[in-house]
Amino acid sequence: MNVEILSRIQFAFTVSFHYLYPPLSIGLGLVLVMMEAMWLKTRNPLYHNMARYWTKMFGLIFGLGVATGIVLEFEFGTNWATYSRFVGDIFGSALAAEGIFAFFLESGFLAILLFGWDKVGPKMHFFATCMVALGAHFSAVWIIVANSWQQTPAGSHLEIAGKAVLPGHAFEITDYGHARMVIDDFWGVVFNPSSMDRLSHTLVGAWLSGAFLVLSVAAFYQLKRRHTQFATASLKFGLALAIGASLLSLVTGHSSAGGVAKNQPSKLAAMEGLWESGPQAPLHPFGWVDTANKRTIGPKIPAGLSLLVGGTADHPVIGLNDIPPDLRPPIQATFQFFHIMVTMGFTMIGLSLLGGFLWCRGQLTDTKNFITRWFLRLAVPSVLLPQIANQVGWFTAEMGRQPWIVWGYLRTSDGLSAVVKANQVLASLIGFGMIYLLLFILFLFLLNRKIQHGPEPLEESENLPESWLKSARA
Repeated sequence: MNVEILSRIQFAFTVSFHYLYPPLSIGLGLVLVMMEAMWLKTRNPLYHNMARYWTKMFGLIFGLGVATGIVLEFEFGTNWATYSRFVGDIFGSALAAEGIFAFFLESGFLAILLFGWDKVGPKMHFFATCMVALGAHFSAVWIIVANSWQQTPAGSHLEIAGKAVLPGHAFEITDYGHARMVIDDFWGVVFNPSSMDRLSHTLVGAWLSGAFLVLSVAAFYQLKRRHTQFATASLKFGLALAIGASLLSLVTGHSSAGGVAKNQPSKLAAMEGLWESGPQAPLHPFGWVDTANKRTIGPKIPAGLSLLVGGTADHPVIGLNDIPPDLRPPIQATFQFFHIMVTMGFTMIGLSLLGGFLWCRGQLTDTKNFITRWFLRLAVPSVLLPQIANQVGWFTAEMGRQPWIVWGYLRTSDGLSAVVKANQVLASLIGFGMIYLLLFILFLFLLNRKIQHGPEPLEESENLPESWLKSARA
């Protein structure tokens, strides 16, 4: 394999491993805010016990997320030096904003969240929890802004050797060492055409990660008849967030698809395996793309895609036949990853609505009930559903914009470092693989140990400091 393929595999591997953790910390941070708010409102020690337990989980996940994310910044400089020079002005602003508004906010209040239970009052601790959760969300904001600008560049212009270049300029190979994108309007960069759609969809996916983690652990305790009071309350918190977020994902996903149709028609065509342009564009629920014969095999909903992105059956949609072959993304991979994401999304909706139905009927924890037992059994591995959806969703977004690394300006093959060799990338990829495998084993070991240990007995959590009780009554 050449240096481009190896560099892309290395970045995909490291960013995919890292992305196991930020969605969990964002979603779990929101759950912690909900639990502490309920404790302040009701002064029920059960909610205090729940918040302390899930805070320990949050600390483990947050630590792994920070450790695995640092590597990515170095890869920009080692493997993708041309790209880094090209987007440095844009990415520098976004990543600096993340450091100021997100990382400092999270790290500044993290110690209070993790270790301040007996050292500060409950309202101060709740404020710290809110700030950590807000910081996690801000981190997503600036990363999505930077990535969305790559998908739909705005608020900037191209310069070569210090001179502005009009759109549509044909690059020469000698241009790349002197070319860069320059900001004209910072807020134009932030609110580029795809940023808000992609941000909302990403945050909803993160909320689902936190919700289904809580749901999974609580269902495990219910089936084992352990910590039943804790598990029942946790189930309800997880379900409430899962129902809301899973239904909201339909709204954000629909909005995002409309933006892709407008701004990145080749990506939409690959996502749906659409070959012929025009109105009455069909929608494929699943299938297989026969690229040799330019057709998609599988069932289709007549005019479904036109209705989805345009609201009418006569809305025209651009097909792959009208896109030059060298500007088409990997069609089969983009199609399959997109449909896996959609399948995971509807599975989460169905499972969370089933749980809501059992909750309304008062059968959520009735393990003698056949449907309840199966719901709980399905809920235990359901923690994988949002993880799969988040991963393949990003694969769809990133593979769907190929061959561009910055849409319409810089191709992925032209963003590489000139001095890095294939054997160097391969050696570092093997090294990262071994280290990340050890980290993942350690993570699973520590996570399993915390789950097996369970929350502290409720009697212990009832012995709250008097200062907490006085402050909560105030």
